[in-house]
Amino acid sequence: MRIFDPHIHMSSRTTDDYEAMYASGVRALVEPAFWLGQPRTSVGSYTDYFDALIGWERFRAAQFGIRHHCTIALNPKEANDPRCREVLDVLPRYLAKDGVVAVGEVGYDSMTKEEDEVFAQQLALALDHDLPVLVHTPHRDKLEGTKRTLDVVREAGVAPERVVVDHLNEVTVELVKDSGAWMGFSIYPDTKMDEHRMVEILRRYGLDKMIVNSAADWGRSDPLKTAKTGQAMLDGGFTEADVDKVLWQNPVDFYGQSGRLTLDPLPGFTGEAVTFEGNSVLRGARK
Repeated sequence: MRIFDPHIHMSSRTTDDYEAMYASGVRALVEPAFWLGQPRTSVGSYTDYFDALIGWERFRAAQFGIRHHCTIALNPKEANDPRCREVLDVLPRYLAKDGVVAVGEVGYDSMTKEEDEVFAQQLALALDHDLPVLVHTPHRDKLEGTKRTLDVVREAGVAPERVVVDHLNEVTVELVKDSGAWMGFSIYPDTKMDEHRMVEILRRYGLDKMIVNSAADWGRSDPLKTAKTGQAMLDGGFTEADVDKVLWQNPVDFYGQSGRLTLDPLPGFTGEAVTFEGNSVLRGARK
């Protein structure tokens, strides 16, 4: 079981998490830019954060055998704060950096006029920089937010295959599937999906363009939810090839559109086949 976690906020996690993720099969990840849990008060706090994503966090992950990539954006929640709008002017500098594989997270939190404007501007930046887009759907009124998201993407002229619409559930999956966009699911305790519901969605809608992530952050979350979803798939009758498609090949295919993925093993690390609850997985071993 090789795993690419396509949405996880490692700047809020510990080195123990990196070790546990590597042991479970995680070899690559994408860390989307998001809010800090409290309001930022200046553009400088963003640039410091972006610098950490493309520098320090990439280095920290590498110490544990994991390739780190990120997405850069003004997130939807802070799009409503006028103190943060100036960050749009510095985004082009970061969207050109190595390791930045998409524009994101963009989209909606409360579906305000300000969020409309910032979303549209950042979709235009994605076109300018030839990058795919990671879209956050709102936690409230998710169906309406997803419909509005797809309308804005269409109006911006971004091809649906260049977009992953994240935090989906049983109510919104069919709408996104019909649009041609990629479907993202966060396996996150209490507030989003769990691995067993995810297995049923995969059984009903198939594996194509399905993206599964842990979305682990500073809240009550679990960076091993991708591995647990893979195990639930195996327990539910899916094959190892099916698990590999969902947990590795699909995120590689989506973010690979950036031309910036680096997936070769890090120096000093290798991988070996071992047994995990009766199934073959990829578990790393340090040379």
